[in-house]
Parts: sequence; C-alpha cells; structure tokens
Amino acid sequence: MIKTRASILALIMALAACVPRAEQAAEAPAIQLYAMDCGHSTFGDVGMFADDGSVNGQSRELIVPCYLIRHPDGDLIWDTGLPEAIADMPNGLTPESFPAHFVVPVKLTAQLAQLNLAPGDVEFVSFSHMHSDHTGNGNLFAASTWIVDADERARMFDAEHRADPTDFNNYNQLENAQTRVIEGDGDYDVFGDGSVTIIQAPGHTPGHTMLLVRLPNAGPVLLAGDMYHLAESRERRLVPTFNTDRAQTVASQGKLERISSETGARVVRQHVMEDFAALPAFPEALN
Repeated sequence: MIKTRASILALIMALAACVPRAEQAAEAPAIQLYAMDCGHSTFGDVGMFADDGSVNGQSRELIVPCYLIRHPDGDLIWDTGLPEAIADMPNGLTPESFPAHFVVPVKLTAQLAQLNLAPGDVEFVSFSHMHSDHTGNGNLFAASTWIVDADERARMFDAEHRADPTDFNNYNQLENAQTRVIEGDGDYDVFGDGSVTIIQAPGHTPGHTMLLVRLPNAGPVLLAGDMYHLAESRERRLVPTFNTDRAQTVASQGKLERISSETGARVVRQHVMEDFAALPAFPEALN
C-alpha cells in the first residue's frame, strides 16, 4: 500500500511538472518574425533614389535589415544584408565605385547565434533582389534551399555579373544550391499554408519580390524590399534612377498598395530607419 501511494504521488508530481511546459508550448506563437540589423549605409546625396530630382543633394542614413521568419516547418532568411566582413573594418567601407559609406555593427552570424542558430540550420533563403546590400551574405546559406524568381536568377548569373567579383562572390555558391525557381508572375507560398508568401514585384530589378508574412497576433506584415528607399518614397511614389524598368516599378507600387488595402498589412519600407525601429528589437520577435 505504501508503495502504491508512493507511486501515485510520483505520478502526480510528474504530471504537475509537465503542466508549465505544456502551457508554454501552447502559448508559443506558430510563426515569428525577427528583424536584424545587418548594416547601415550613409549617403551624402540620395538623388539616385528619385528620378524626378526632388531629393537631389539631400543626405540620409539607410538601415540594411535581414529578416528571419520562424515557422513550424522551417526557418526562412529573407535578405542577408551587407557582407559581414565589413564588421571587421574599423572605419567601415567606402567603395570607390559607389557614393555611400557602409558599416556593419553586428555580424549576421553573431545575431543568429543568439537564437542558437548557425547559417547551416536555416532551411530556406530568399532575397527581395540581387543587390549587394541584400545578398551580401548569400554564400553563408549555400546549404539552404534557395527560393528565387527565374528572371532574377538569370540576371544574377549572366556574363556581366559573373565578371564583377565584388558582388558576385557574395552569392556565387548559390548557383549549385538546392533551388526552387519561381516561374511566371504568380505568388509563391513558401510553406503551403498561406502564412509566408513571396510576391513578385518587378521593376527595381527584373525579378524583385516582396514578402507577405501573416503573423498570429500582429497580423499581416508586408516586407517591401526596395520598393521604397526613403521615408517619403511611398507617399510620393518615387522611382530610383537605376531601376531596370520604370513602368514595371509603378505597376508594382500599385500592387503593393492593393495588397496593403486588401489585407490590412503593415508595410515595412525595408531601408527606412523608423520602420525598422518600430519592430521589436532583436532578439525579440514580432508574432
């Protein structure tokens, strides 16, 4: 009898110990979005970001973010920021061929480590587009499955870009990575449940994309890529001078506004400091 009572007591204690863990599991959001600081770029003249000349001569600091989306079926890194090697440069980097100064306060790998992750643990990688402030750490994720628009991938590996090692060597190993190519103009449902959707929005580059994340508590969030670089760009529909197709850009801007209106999504202008600062400070997540 004593042995039976002892056994019952042990069982009750074991069940009681499990309750907090069960409650924590139930409370943990299914999908989380982490915003990481992957660099800053300072421009003495941001005139290139508006082909109407309205911001010529103005200086501005832009944030260069990376985003990690955690989903029960895997992790997705969206944009990989400036090359983290810049973090080792005491004075940052001022390229001879580009009118900006770049700094990286914290390496992407160090931020992932705060979540007990290494690049090799991340199942999926995708970029809004090919520019080096978005693909700067692309090769860190060569073991991940790369999700990419067909037109963007073709542009990234054409003869012109192969000949420019400065940017090409940031992502060249992805050529042989496991790849999901997005053909046509449709959206791509990353996990098959409608929670994380890559939306085609060409114009800035041939295969520029946006990311719509539907979070359980915060609701839909639309990461706009390089649709808008400056705080005033969205309201005034500014188009950068270096976009590959102006008409496509204007159409994609309209598409963003339609999606925002239809879904009620929070639009994050990825390079705008105030939008980044309004997100939970890493390692906290929006969920």
